[in-house]
Parts: sequence; C-alpha cells; structure tokens
Amino acid sequence: MEIKKTGTTQRETSCGPVRGNERKNCLEFLGVPYAHAERFTYAAPTENWEGELDATHFGPACPQNRGWHEHLEHPTRRFYKREFRENSEFHYDEDCLNLNIYTPKHAENCPVILFFYGGGFDSGINCEEAFDGAAFAERGVVTVFANYRVGVLGYLTHAQIQAQYGRDGNFGLDDQLTAIRWVKAHIADFGGDPENITLLGQSAGAISIQYLCLNHDNEGLFRRAAMMSGAGLFPRFALPRKAADTREYWLDYMRTAHCDTLDDLKKASFNTLFDAVEELKARRKDNTYNTMPVIDGLLIPAPIDEMIRRPLRLDYLIGFTNCDLYAPVMAWIGTQYARSNGGYVYFFDMDAPGDDNLAFHSSDLRYMFGTLSGSWRPYAARDYEVSAQMLDYLANFARSGDPNGPGLPKWEADGRKVLRFSAEKTAMARVPYLRLTRNFLHKGDPKG
Repeated sequence: MEIKKTGTTQRETSCGPVRGNERKNCLEFLGVPYAHAERFTYAAPTENWEGELDATHFGPACPQNRGWHEHLEHPTRRFYKREFRENSEFHYDEDCLNLNIYTPKHAENCPVILFFYGGGFDSGINCEEAFDGAAFAERGVVTVFANYRVGVLGYLTHAQIQAQYGRDGNFGLDDQLTAIRWVKAHIADFGGDPENITLLGQSAGAISIQYLCLNHDNEGLFRRAAMMSGAGLFPRFALPRKAADTREYWLDYMRTAHCDTLDDLKKASFNTLFDAVEELKARRKDNTYNTMPVIDGLLIPAPIDEMIRRPLRLDYLIGFTNCDLYAPVMAWIGTQYARSNGGYVYFFDMDAPGDDNLAFHSSDLRYMFGTLSGSWRPYAARDYEVSAQMLDYLANFARSGDPNGPGLPKWEADGRKVLRFSAEKTAMARVPYLRLTRNFLHKGDPKG
C-alpha cells in the first residue's frame, strides 16, 4: 500500500525538536527512540536527543531469526510473508527500541492506543504492512506502534544476568513496560492524553499485555487493555517457567554458538547468533517453552495461574478468530477471562477471501487498522464495512471504555455471548465451539 505524504511537520517535545511527515488525514512520527539497551541489558529510557530528530522514516527492527533464515520453503512462513511483509524491506539493528506515532492533525488530549505486535516472542516488527494509524487518527485517536526485543535478544536467561541485576530474562517484556512509561511521560507532546492509554496487542503481544495486567506494580500506567488472540489462562505447557528452569536450554544454546561466556555471546555476530538458533531448533523439541517470558520475580513475580485470579481493574476487550491458533481453547479462555473481568468479546468470523484458510490467526489485523487495501486479497464491500465497525468500536473503547456508539450494533459485555462479525451481519451470538473445533482440526495452519 503506497502512502502519500504531503510534506513534513515540526514540533517541540520534552526530549527535543522532532520532524515528522504530514499526510492527508494525519501526522506521523516514525522511528522515535523511547529507550536504548546494549545486548542482554535492560533498557534505559530516552530522556532527550541531540538536535532535531528526523522521524520521517521507520527505525530499525530487532534482529531476529527470520531476517537471517526466512524459511520460505515452509508453508506457514511463506503464507505470512505474503500476508504482511511481501513488499517491505526491513533494517535490523540492536538499537531498535523505537515507536511509530500517528496523530490527528490538530491533536490535543486525544485517547492513546499503544500496540504490541505478535510473532511468538520470536519475531515481529512495528512497521509491517498491516500497521498504520491513519484510520484511528481520523477518529481522533493517537496510535503508537512499539518495537521490542524478541528471540534470543529478548528472552535469554543466564545466572550472570541474575547476579548483576537481581532478575533474569524478560528483556522484551521489560522493553514493553519501558515503552508504556515513555508514552505516559511524553505522549502529551504529540497531542495524546497520558491519563487515557489503551494497550492493544495481538498474539504474543496480547499475551504480553495480559502479563502486564496481572502485576499490580503497573497500577495507573494504563487504563484499558485490548487483546487480540491472546487472552486468558493458556494451557499449562504455555505458561511462563521460572527463569532458573530455562537456563540449561540457554547454556546449550551458548555451546552451540561456541561461546564459553555471556561476554562472548554479547560480542558474537548476528550470523553466529542465528545459526545457533537454527541448529538448536533442529535438535531440540522444547524451544517454545524456553524462549518466552519467564517468572523473574519482578515483571512476572509469581506463577500466572496464581496472578490471574487478581488482575488489574481495567476496561478489557478481547477477540479471537474462527480459525485461530488452538481456536476452541482460544475462545474458551478468552471468554472466561472476559466474564471474570466484565470485558467485551468479539468473535471474528469473516473468512478471508482469496483462498480456503478461513479467518486465520492474524486475519483480523488489517480490519482493525483499516489497511485492507494494501493486501493482495479481493476484499469486498462487507469487509470494508466490518473494518470500519472495528475501528469505530476500538476508538470508542479507547475513548471511554465502552465500544458502543451511534450507528453500531449493540455490543454487550454479556459473559455468555460475543459480538460476532460475519459475512451476513454484526450481532451478538453464542460461541460455536463445535465449529471452532472442526476448523482447528481440519484447517489448523495456513497452507499458503
């Protein structure tokens, strides 16, 4: 999707002057640094920059395995590249903790949505094709897309890290918390209301948000949370482990990389880092369990199945698709979490046109950000209608905690029913668990 820029815009901020892009219906400030971190250290927030910050182009992404080993022979990898990255080129650099900020042209005290991408804690970039804030800006909302560290750079654990910092791992989750704090401290400079921040995440980004919503040390940092395909108490095998229990895996990784010490690993090239990832993934079957957030005593201070009993008192919005990852489980745990916390739930039942992959995991992203026109898929009038509804609902939710508004079908925080987006209509309905199970069994993964 080609985005036309009409000029540039300058403004003063508490960190220094910044120059961004002016578009037809919004302003954008791209690659804004919110923090800096050396490899395997925790992020230090950005307090100022020298001279005028050039925020007219996207910043670098966290180095990640797919940037070195794309695996396009794998159907799922090829599928998602075509969906969200086909026409994009990304620059990878460890100085990657940056934000893309989209604002209404005359923004003042606007509600704020801060988005964290998915990618299985192993990949993800804040400027993929689906991510754009112009449609929310037209609805009076400031939208922020954050980069955070993933994979080995985001979730390695080591006894030396524990000894140095009194905590271990979770660099990526800490980046997210640092981004939230930076946005709260500085978003007023861009026309946003620091007292009205909604966290929005999809898949691993949604799971991360839920972890942050369970820690009462984060009270007051944000007001609402919207989680796409990643809310609820996940099956026990997917819950965070204690940091110390993952260290054997990472010591095996270091041996594979021929690094005797953590200092050796800090100096290793990206080729060394990601070649070792490849070898370890081919040799071990427990990679997923060891390369995600851990119980570190600080960000995740206790087992999730204990913490989930007392989440922050926030406004919650939760969604899942008809062919989601573990679709029946995703539906069950999401609706249970919403029922316990008075949340709104949507069921995205819009099969993607152009192939037979139904409403696959992540298919709702383009609808949520109003970027259908950038896809190869032959979206029709109903698709654009649903996209506009989803944008309106989330903008209303970010504004007041209630997604309802004029001209929208009534969305109830029912606990037994969900708002179903389908090809026929948008209306409250019961969750069809039998159909979700059938979809999962027969269409569990995109075939590309």
